Amino acid sequence: MARRLYVMTIVAICLSLLMMMMSTVSLAQTRRKGVPDKDAMLRKRAGRIHKSSIVVDTHNDITSPITDEGFDMGERDASGKTQTDIPRMKEGGLGAEFFSIYVSSSYARDGGSARRAMEMIDGVYEQVRRHPKSLEMAFTASDIRRIHKSGKIAALMGIEGGHAIEDSLAALRMFYKLGIRYMTLTHTNTNNWADAAGGISIPAVKKHGGLSDFGREVVKEMNLLGMMIDISHVSDETFFACVETSRAPLIASHSSARALTNVPRNMTDDMLRAIGKNGGVVMVNFYNGFINTEYAKPGMPAPSQSADTATMDMLMAHFEHVIKVAGIDHVGIGSDFDGVEGKLPAGMEDVSKLPVITYELLKRGYSEKEIRKVLGENLLRVMSQAEKVSRKMKAEGAAPSFKRISKGSEKM
Repeated sequence: MARRLYVMTIVAICLSLLMMMMSTVSLAQTRRKGVPDKDAMLRKRAGRIHKSSIVVDTHNDITSPITDEGFDMGERDASGKTQTDIPRMKEGGLGAEFFSIYVSSSYARDGGSARRAMEMIDGVYEQVRRHPKSLEMAFTASDIRRIHKSGKIAALMGIEGGHAIEDSLAALRMFYKLGIRYMTLTHTNTNNWADAAGGISIPAVKKHGGLSDFGREVVKEMNLLGMMIDISHVSDETFFACVETSRAPLIASHSSARALTNVPRNMTDDMLRAIGKNGGVVMVNFYNGFINTEYAKPGMPAPSQSADTATMDMLMAHFEHVIKVAGIDHVGIGSDFDGVEGKLPAGMEDVSKLPVITYELLKRGYSEKEIRKVLGENLLRVMSQAEKVSRKMKAEGAAPSFKRISKGSEKM
């Protein structure tokens, strides 16, 4: 009896090994015949979704090389110095790009903030003039949809650093007329009317407890214009003051999750929940210093940025955390390309790699509808809502404000 059981066991093992070998041979033959495996089919499906979606990136700093170095986006940059040009934007399936009108904090100190913003705006218009078959200026959410349908890339602009308006609501209105569709209320510096995430740590800088009275006027004027309010870079107090003051949903044009990477530029879970209730959208930043979960672990002080470059899994963890806390309707893409010193996740080195986001979301089980929201529909909804609030305020009789900062009363 024992011998019989032994023989039967040996036979069963042999049959099992034979079946495994046949399965391996069959898979190899399938691949040789060109039949795609599961991952290849997933990538193909992701490609179809990406190509048919309106992909919106809300923060790109290629405007600095354009303004300072005469960089032209028309040809692929083979030097490796930049992460954005028109050929790679097309490869990445980009439908709309918000070019950052970045005004360094040095201009707040030395003067010339508005002039610097004007020079960068002029640079964007010049790129559109040079490349009319690829780029077209957009001013509304419907413009983006129309331009995308035509096969071109919609070009938009957002000011990074509220000091660019030089404490003038008139200047804010003129920037809107030139095409500015969002403004980051501060950069790293606390300005004359809003506290920054960076500025709050400088003892000599006057704090406003978030927004000053004039800062609230800025927010209200942006609502009236239909300009989106961007809270990336602002202090936590400023964020909550904006939630309280604004009639339109907020955006974070390039911020990630503080629960995963503990830096002040990222958003706490309380802030993410508030964005969800506000109807706004958090556009996830790709920069190593904001997404590397080894760089600044929650509860620990931020070390020097010597940590290895972040991985795609780390980047996707930030997307998923925002989705989990704020909701699928409140997350998008805010790459920070060409403003991150090349410190990007492997596989996300430049704008041509954006389809990887679609593949990674699909691989993690998100539906096609959910993926389209992340790629651009969430931002388009918020932009449309900002336009709607503007129309409603005007219908109610709201008029432009001419309030000013009292001389010397709110200076830094």
